[in-house]
Amino acid sequence: MNISFKQLNVFNSITQHKTLTAAAEKLFLSKAAVSMALAELEKHLGHPLFDRVNNRLVLNQEGKKLLPLADELLNRAKHIHKLFDDNQALTGQLRLGSSDTIGNHLSPYLLSQFRLQQQHFSQSLTISNSASICQKLLDFELDVALIESENHHPDLISIPFSHDQMCIISAADHPLARCTKPTVADLESNQWVLREAGSGSRECFINTLAPKLDKWQLAFELNTTEALISSVSAGLGLGCLSTLAARYAVESGRVNLHKPPIEMPRTFWLLVHKDKYQNPLLKSFMAFCQQWQQTSIHGAKKNTC
Repeated sequence: MNISFKQLNVFNSITQHKTLTAAAEKLFLSKAAVSMALAELEKHLGHPLFDRVNNRLVLNQEGKKLLPLADELLNRAKHIHKLFDDNQALTGQLRLGSSDTIGNHLSPYLLSQFRLQQQHFSQSLTISNSASICQKLLDFELDVALIESENHHPDLISIPFSHDQMCIISAADHPLARCTKPTVADLESNQWVLREAGSGSRECFINTLAPKLDKWQLAFELNTTEALISSVSAGLGLGCLSTLAARYAVESGRVNLHKPPIEMPRTFWLLVHKDKYQNPLLKSFMAFCQQWQQTSIHGAKKNTC
């Protein structure tokens, strides 16, 4: 018996949805049919592809070997029928992942322009911190990712596509309120409100500004930028985040903006798995992103610290 595309499709769906029930619902198949297809695939390969943990299926080492190949074959199969299509329209769904700042402030405009240019309207956008987005990319749950910090995982290809600047924000009544550009000494012995570990903003602060401070304390660790801004506005500490993310809060008077005492530029990165099959849609989006860095970003770059 040969491996079938149905078996690979079932395998791929289970890796994304973790249970037979969820995979069956996504594929519009019965749970028994999904279970049988997986069993036939594992029997043919001579290896189990998942570890059974409670009611969940966790991809094991053998499954991880198969995943990039299955993903590529399924994507190639979807586009075979387009080989002789004179129109060559982009087809399929693009699964984009973005870290918090890019996802909330850049990706919507980027996708809007991509849709207008390519007339392709099937995309999904997942927003989380950089570490989570990279893991989804490694698990082939996403096709491409846009994040705020460089990733050095050997299975991920990183390509710079844009940039921004970091800034410091404070409450309206903070002692720094009248200081546009504080010195390092001005920032000593302050409480700080930061994003959670794994976020690009947190990594930038820890790697650039924090080493210059002899004394600083973490007051709060939060998993959304909006919560960070509100906490700073409430006087819980200083914040360090992207100028793009702080812009509207500064314009509305919720917080004050300060230029850091050292340069804190930050590169935005496009990431793709090295084994990911780059179908025409993915190639087109990657090329679009790299060209887009040279255009205006909805006025976002006009408001820098």
